[in-house]
Amino acid sequence: MSPAAPLPPASPPAVSRLLDWRVRFGILALIWGFSFVFIKVGTEGFAPFQVTFGRLLFGTAVLAVALVVKRDRLPRGARVWGHLTVAAFLLNALPFSLFAYAELTIPSTLAGICNATTPLWGMLLSLVALSEDRPTRVRAAGLGIGFVGVLTVLGAWQGFSGVDVTGTALALLASLSYAVGWIYVRRTLSGTGASNLSLAGSQVGLATLQLAVVTPLFTSMPTSVEVLPLLAVIALGALGTGYAMLLQYGVVAEVGPTTAAMVTYFIPVIATAAGVTLLNEQLTWNTPVGAIVVLAGAALTQTRRTPRTGAASRTPCRARRARSRRAAAAPPRTSASR
Repeated sequence: MSPAAPLPPASPPAVSRLLDWRVRFGILALIWGFSFVFIKVGTEGFAPFQVTFGRLLFGTAVLAVALVVKRDRLPRGARVWGHLTVAAFLLNALPFSLFAYAELTIPSTLAGICNATTPLWGMLLSLVALSEDRPTRVRAAGLGIGFVGVLTVLGAWQGFSGVDVTGTALALLASLSYAVGWIYVRRTLSGTGASNLSLAGSQVGLATLQLAVVTPLFTSMPTSVEVLPLLAVIALGALGTGYAMLLQYGVVAEVGPTTAAMVTYFIPVIATAAGVTLLNEQLTWNTPVGAIVVLAGAALTQTRRTPRTGAASRTPCRARRARSRRAAAAPPRTSASR
């Protein structure tokens, strides 16, 4: 439910061209927004780890079919697979499980809003992990505003009454895991030469293997299987994990990662509407107000410093001319001089 890492420039898949990217963008937002309802319904019939395992299993199946159809190759190299294993844990196995456990005690609407804090965590972590990504004053203000929004959602002035602290903390930790995972991917898996679809399919497949090991250790087979929770888990995996990643793959390839990342701001709105409409979850005034503040802060953290014009912009031109003059006066470089 967290937008994938930026893709290298590529032509969108042929199937994606059948629908305008705006339509696919809207479908993607709907699928990820409804994912929190699917999790809630799934946990009514299965243990949280079972919901996560089923989600990953059906998601892997969809991505595997896509890999076969596109005749895409799996990544190569033990080092790449090692990094993918860590990414699978941070971006799939851990956050998916945390959200499933969180929704045992908190409404899906609150889980969807907690998911929107991922850009805030990413901004906070980038101060430490990414020295080239220093914040501007606007982005720092966005970080503060975003966390004020979180406190508003939780009703901090009331002592967090009516909010399950443990469930909320698990949902926030899931969003933190997304942020840590994307920073890790950015530092370790860029420039591997593998396509984003190949990396995503391999990553989700590895996460499925991780849950295949963990799930039997902490859960037992359900005595009965209810139809509605089973359908919710299938939809969560096939749509929310598999098909959604294919949609995002096409949208990012067509309009770029910045525009595609805007889906983050629609997810909590849809999750809230779905939870209230389909699950009859109750809202107090501070939940939607706090969600708006969170989204505003998250949007500010994604702004980038614009290059200055005027005298400052003329300096690089003069520097380039000086380098050209020096290069013209210098003797030609041979392979031995490199």
